[in-house]
Amino acid sequence: MMNVIDDLLATIPDGQILDVRAGAFWTAVVVETGKQLRCGLASTLRDEEHHYSNEPAVRDAGKLAQRSACELAALARSASPMEAALGIATINALLPNPTELWMNVNAEEVIVQQGVGKRVVLVGHFPFVPRLRERVGRLWVLEQQPRAEDLPADAASEVIPQADVLAITGTTLINHTFDALMALRNPEALVLVLGPSTPLSLILFNHGVHILSGAMVEDVEVVLRGVSQGANFRQLHRLGVRLVTMQKRALI
Repeated sequence: MMNVIDDLLATIPDGQILDVRAGAFWTAVVVETGKQLRCGLASTLRDEEHHYSNEPAVRDAGKLAQRSACELAALARSASPMEAALGIATINALLPNPTELWMNVNAEEVIVQQGVGKRVVLVGHFPFVPRLRERVGRLWVLEQQPRAEDLPADAASEVIPQADVLAITGTTLINHTFDALMALRNPEALVLVLGPSTPLSLILFNHGVHILSGAMVEDVEVVLRGVSQGANFRQLHRLGVRLVTMQKRALI
């Protein structure tokens, strides 16, 4: 089976890059494809070693809008976290919008509904973790920078096989850990990918995912301004981003 990034890249259309923003917390790419204007988001991930390095974090920074959309999307394969974020944001912008499949349900609600009395593993620390602990059977949180009751990322091989519900942050597509994490899952587990970096694509259903909870940019100009001015996701949500969920089958 192709890895998930290659599979996504093989199915997206091309388009024209209109704008590229790499903000403090979020990366945004605006494309025109099929006479439609679309904006995709991804978490801005940084490697501090590039700060003063001769090797730039983003090659051709300042000239990215001169590339085709598919060329920019291919950066999703990059070992540079900032380039990979640009690639995922471009993929998210190029994906078609199957609005007929979208539900206005956020990831927290889905995990609670599916996790009552069950063992839940959440890859990535989200603001709703304290509430989640009170409402599911048992919760393990894996995090590269653990806090409070979180487990370090290297505990994945111990806890993920135990999960009845596995919720994976979309940023694993940026740091290239998604496929390895999915390989650890119990085949019977319900799998959710969540967060604004998540590609809302049926392709992920072919890779063992059952539910996608991501974000749709509704007010491109206002959201771009927020990204450039250091807005966090709570602020972007208020400015013009809608949370949506897609499912593989009737689970919710």
